[in-house]
Amino acid sequence: MEQRHLGRTGLRVSRIGLGTLTWGRDTDENDAADLLKVFWEAGGTLVDTADVYGDGEAEYLLGRLIERLVPRRDLVIATKAGSVPDPDRRFDGSRGHLLSALDASLARLGTDHVDLWQLHAFDQATPLDETLQALDIAVGSGRARYAGVSNFCGWQLAKAATWQLAGTGARSPLASTQMEYSLLQRGVEREVLPAALDLGVGLLPSSPLGRGVLTGKYRHSTPADSRGASEHMAPFVAPYLDDAASRIVDAVATAADGLAATPLQVALAWVRDRPGVVAPIVGARTAQQLTAALSVESLSLPDEIRGALDDVSAPVHHYPDQDWSTL
Repeated sequence: MEQRHLGRTGLRVSRIGLGTLTWGRDTDENDAADLLKVFWEAGGTLVDTADVYGDGEAEYLLGRLIERLVPRRDLVIATKAGSVPDPDRRFDGSRGHLLSALDASLARLGTDHVDLWQLHAFDQATPLDETLQALDIAVGSGRARYAGVSNFCGWQLAKAATWQLAGTGARSPLASTQMEYSLLQRGVEREVLPAALDLGVGLLPSSPLGRGVLTGKYRHSTPADSRGASEHMAPFVAPYLDDAASRIVDAVATAADGLAATPLQVALAWVRDRPGVVAPIVGARTAQQLTAALSVESLSLPDEIRGALDDVSAPVHHYPDQDWSTL
């Protein structure tokens, strides 16, 4: 699998990442082992997790598989901290919480460092300089090799990345931002992606298949074994089952027919090759699904098909995203 630099850093990662959102909850150890082995054998390196996935079970499960199944040195392990199971405070970006969370993640993963440590979200209640200081401490102490953010809007990303580049002392530049991005969700193109490109931050798209909808599995019905039929995942899928999404899914299916490919391959190739994108994170449930996603390595979309998909999925961007003097 092709390797790409993560942002403006020397860290190289596979251009498809493996997500572990369901590990330890819907994905048991046997299935997780199959997924990791298939991914590693295909040349994949970037494995994305978080301290809250499965209430910590995803990290614990990944840690049990490292060395027993795949050498630690062959993986780029990325985890996140900052989300908390508190209905009154969803995010905690305090220095104390973040560093404690990192230590707990390392213990579950059974490693002395993670390759990429990301802030899971922006915490309005904590001064940003305090939050970012936790990243500097983590990198400075060797517990994290690189630092990034997740779910930061445009101004939040620009502020954080600029602070890290311009601040005095030992600052760790942001290597990445992880955001939802697909043909069904192109909101990052308004401000997040332009900021990331300008500041040298690599984009790691989550839900690159539109929460599974872009595979076409929901075109005519909701399969009984799908996430859309799952009690706790159905609300996650539902926003992308409207008429607007259906038109985009139909266009993807048409393109796939013309290329003798699958809708999954077309949708994933589109987001993988967008400017600024480093590695879409694929959260497959089975080894068969992951193998299908990894088969996109050999596919590059022709310009005319890419342009047609751009047009059919184009979000409405007006003032101030366009040149206001022409409006």
